[in-house]
Amino acid sequence: MTDISVYRRSGDLSGRCLCGSVTIEISGSHVAAVGACHCAMCRRWSGMVMSDFDAAPEAVTVTGKVSRYASSNFAERAFCPTCGSHLWFRDTRDDEPYEFMPGIFAGADDFPLISEIYIDRAPGYARLAGDHPKKTRAEYEARSLFVEGDDP
Repeated sequence: MTDISVYRRSGDLSGRCLCGSVTIEISGSHVAAVGACHCAMCRRWSGMVMSDFDAAPEAVTVTGKVSRYASSNFAERAFCPTCGSHLWFRDTRDDEPYEFMPGIFAGADDFPLISEIYIDRAPGYARLAGDHPKKTRAEYEARSLFVEGDDP
C-alpha cells in the first residue's frame, strides 16, 4: 500500500457527530489521507463504503457519550447513541490508532484517497475513481487480520 508517512501530520482537527453531543479533538499525530474499505461488514455498517483516517490515541480527546460495538474479537466500532453518527473503527488490541470517519471532521475535506481494499467486493454504485493502491479481498486477507465469514 501507500507509504502513509508522507501524509503524517501533527496538528489540530475538530470533529463532531450530527447532533453535536459527541465532539472529538485531535491534537497531535494523524494521517491526513483516507483509506476505503468495501468488505461486507464495512458496507453494512456504513451503508456504502467505509472510509477513514488514522489518529494516534494519545492525540485524541472524546467528549460526550459514545456507544461501542465489538464487531469482532479484535475491533470495535463507535457511534453516537443519540443521532447514530459513526465515529470510529478501532483495533482494540494494544494501543492501536483510531480510524476516524472523515465526514465528521470539516478539516478532513481535502484529504486525498490513498488506498482501497476489497475492491472486488465493491458494488457498482460505490466504485471509486483515482490512481491509488487497490487490493482485492484475497490480497488484503493474505497479509492482514480479517473477520472469517464476512460474506454478504
